[in-house]
Amino acid sequence: MRRQIAEELTFDFRSYGRVGRGYSDHLTRAQTQLVARTSARTPEVMVKVLGGGAISAKAVRRHLEYIGRKGDVELRTDDGDALKGRDAAGALPDNWNLDLEEAGASRQIGRGTKAKPVRLVHKLIFSMPPGTNPDRLFSAVQSLCREEFALKHRYAMALHTDSAHPHVHVVLKAMSEQGKRMNIRKATLKEWRVKFSGHLRDHGVAANATPRAFRHQQRKPVPLRVVWLERRQKVDSRKRSVEGRTASDIIQLRSR
Repeated sequence: MRRQIAEELTFDFRSYGRVGRGYSDHLTRAQTQLVARTSARTPEVMVKVLGGGAISAKAVRRHLEYIGRKGDVELRTDDGDALKGRDAAGALPDNWNLDLEEAGASRQIGRGTKAKPVRLVHKLIFSMPPGTNPDRLFSAVQSLCREEFALKHRYAMALHTDSAHPHVHVVLKAMSEQGKRMNIRKATLKEWRVKFSGHLRDHGVAANATPRAFRHQQRKPVPLRVVWLERRQKVDSRKRSVEGRTASDIIQLRSR
């Protein structure tokens, strides 16, 4: 890990950089630049993990077809191959031996148990605000993936520019080539955000990675009484709508 990234990760936002008695409040150059970027409201990176559709080889194949837009969008693999075409995503689950891993996981869990199915891949999204250069965004994600996963985890990625926020989908095999399973935690996502922003800056894109609380964007929790009140109002409105219908209306609805 580069020293600059390590210094950003160790910066204590809650204490505004103070580390306690006996220590100076001196910030490193990397930490000073981090504070300056945050004060200047530099665009913030987004790294997200999607759930669902990752416990079977068939589901992974469908997701690869989705991010490849049925062959219209190029898929870039960890081998450097550029795959395009309707059948481009079909061979990847086989090449990654996902069928074998799925079968092995099923035997390990067994029938009739309540064990959680094993995740075969992690589905990631790396995104930036509107106006970001898509090609530089894609290059930054490529650099991050090579640094983090090369020769360890198989992966494929695709760039999407059909929405306001340009973003890159990454499908990452959960089991490494060395037989070690990756578990993504909050600390993992934090590290990836910081590294992602560093790679973006290396490619000439202004980017920053700070916690929401430090940017004064805390999400205020909704009081429980408000949640229950909204649910009760929805139930009452449904009851009133049903009671207001005539017998003929109910017969027509049932006959549809």
